[in-house]
Amino acid sequence: MIVVLGDAMIDLHVYGVVERISPEAPVPIVRHRSDRAVPGGAGNVAVNIAALGSAVTLIGIVGDDKDGGQLAALLQESRVTFEPVIVPGRATSLKTRVMAGNQHILRIDREDVSAISRNVEDSILEQVEAALSEAKILAISDYAKGLLTDRVLEESIGLARKRDIPVVIDPKRHDFSRYAGAHLIKPNRLELAAASGMPCSTDEEVEQAAGMMCKRTGAALMVTRSEKGISYFAPHMRAIHMPTAAKAVFDVSGAGDTAFAVIAYGMANRLTVEQIMRLANLAAGIVVSKPGTATVSLEEIRAATANYEAHPVFRKGEIVSRESAMAIREGWRRQGLSVGFTNGCFDLLHPGHIAVLRGAARHCDRLVVGLNSDSSVSRLKGASRPIQSEAARAAVLSAIDCVDLVVVFEEETPLSLIEMLMPDVLVKGADYTEDRIVGADVVRAAGGRVERVELVAGQSTTDLIRRVAPGPTEATATSSVRPVDSSRRRVTI
Repeated sequence: MIVVLGDAMIDLHVYGVVERISPEAPVPIVRHRSDRAVPGGAGNVAVNIAALGSAVTLIGIVGDDKDGGQLAALLQESRVTFEPVIVPGRATSLKTRVMAGNQHILRIDREDVSAISRNVEDSILEQVEAALSEAKILAISDYAKGLLTDRVLEESIGLARKRDIPVVIDPKRHDFSRYAGAHLIKPNRLELAAASGMPCSTDEEVEQAAGMMCKRTGAALMVTRSEKGISYFAPHMRAIHMPTAAKAVFDVSGAGDTAFAVIAYGMANRLTVEQIMRLANLAAGIVVSKPGTATVSLEEIRAATANYEAHPVFRKGEIVSRESAMAIREGWRRQGLSVGFTNGCFDLLHPGHIAVLRGAARHCDRLVVGLNSDSSVSRLKGASRPIQSEAARAAVLSAIDCVDLVVVFEEETPLSLIEMLMPDVLVKGADYTEDRIVGADVVRAAGGRVERVELVAGQSTTDLIRRVAPGPTEATATSSVRPVDSSRRRVTI
């Protein structure tokens, strides 16, 4: 069972058509056709969880008014167990959206956002404590409507943690430190920017802001980023990014609630982070194609999964197969991101390598590094090379911040890999003339470009080997050097 604690409300959708402008003022006249009332806010989260087939209990406040009664009835129809605290004299939150065809004309909010009293806090916390006895997850949906005071947040999180129940939060406050103790926080891009005071447009900017919030709260962050998909950040872990699954956007009302519901559902069912991201992304992509505040079923998600091959999950710096790299590259293309490619043996990584990699990354949005396999290096450099195995070399490359993907290739040149990925930018060191850069003609013929980056003087793997094992000749110097078994040695950056 999942417990949802948060600001519940009614979303009222008023549908009509616009045929003329008012003679009284330059505003459209909407001729009424129909109304549709559904649970909103934390209520929408609970209804989405129920639609996924999970038992769910919602704890919130309502007024002693007809809207409070209607909200309770709507939740019951959706198989949600509602445990409200009724506050006399307080208005149940009601959002009225006026729609003319597909166009959102106006929204009217009727609500009381004042903080609840100490007595109401006591009642809420009693409900939380009772509900947690059977809970797998506590999902807190903060809409800043007065329910989630500092005390309610702190004590609810504490009650869950005492029972080893994970807490996931959809935030509204700018001060994320109030969510400390949560296992996961799910802001959208704008909420993360407001909380961190940092820009959050690019992957790099989002990573910096999310890193700050992870340190401040101790929680992982799963950031929904609209057309840029969804990203996951956790302390001491690499970021995970996934492109959006949305096809066509009809109405974004409640899309964040749907994603949050799927995240809570996935955590309750012990899904992996990647699985949760995939489901949340698919669900949000489905719900924005529906009018008004809507839900998504598991059947709809399963059906959408069949059409999702071009949007794989990936970790920044991940070591992938050619086939996975091709699928990820296609996802980047759909996002309008430029893809760069460079390659090498990268046997003993040195500042010269780093300079080339960072120089390459400056020419593109995503950088793929082609890495010669052990057999490929031996054919090129001799039987004594490589010094490090391909697994060790790939692990070191994947830890570099500017590298997005690493792909190992068996051939002596990366030509077939370049032809498969067809990068927008092909990058090599300035010691190569363009006519010597493998794949340059292929990339240029496809409309791409070739860039050469400056090298760091005095840096080479051969020189490093000579310093480690000095001898009269390189053959002598390297004859005693053998590849390192990466399974027995940990590479630390």
